[in-house]
Amino acid sequence: MTSEPHRPLITAEDIPPVAIVNPGGTSSFLLIGDHAGNAVPSALASLGITSDELSRHIGWDIGIADTGTMLAEQLDAVFIRQAYSRLVVDCNRSPAQPDAIAEVSDTTVIPGNLALSDDAKAERFAAIHEPYHAAIAREVARRAAAGRTTILIALHSFTPLMRALATSGDGTTATLRPWHIGILHDGGDTTFAAALLNVLTADPDLVVGDNEPYRMDLIDYTIPRHAYPDRLPYAEIEIRQDLIADHEGCRHWADRIAHALVSACAS
Repeated sequence: MTSEPHRPLITAEDIPPVAIVNPGGTSSFLLIGDHAGNAVPSALASLGITSDELSRHIGWDIGIADTGTMLAEQLDAVFIRQAYSRLVVDCNRSPAQPDAIAEVSDTTVIPGNLALSDDAKAERFAAIHEPYHAAIAREVARRAAAGRTTILIALHSFTPLMRALATSGDGTTATLRPWHIGILHDGGDTTFAAALLNVLTADPDLVVGDNEPYRMDLIDYTIPRHAYPDRLPYAEIEIRQDLIADHEGCRHWADRIAHALVSACAS
């Protein structure tokens, strides 16, 4: 009996795993979006969940594709973004981390991620995760060869409410997240992140998180991989999702962040 030939994870009917906006950008800022897409390869049949679920925060960082594109235009910066959903493979996780391909996300079971073989997991990393990180590495190397400065800016968004299992184990609780924007940082050269925090916290209209609503730690993968070794200045920016849920909000925050980035660079 002859087995059917293996179908590649990404075929001609699927979109490429990486989108590069404004590839000729001249700015020192290099914008990246680990979770800026929510596509699923056709071979995975939407992972067994609905399009509504994929459109939620579990599927991607809401608002970041549009905000990042507008920011790239504002700054004349390159924006490298992941086109596929974080549920297919999370590009801000290492292959060794168990949540890189989540079986459950915010109480939603992901049928297409259950009981995957090692080969199936490796194929997702090879088809999506590696090309994304290779694109970032190539751009950083190209700039270095040309004697250009790179300030790496990772763009993410976060939910206004953080749900968690109740202490009794019955149902969930929700915690309000008051921050409008957060700046994440940890190892490497944190000088730029500190300067950006100073600029943002000087605005009395903003509630700014310093390593809030998340801490940058060993769970993060992209910034440590691409910024730490050569001590590139960097910042990971988290924007609250309800603020960038529509075109007007994305435009407002792209303008606001562009001004803050330029001011921090000047300082």
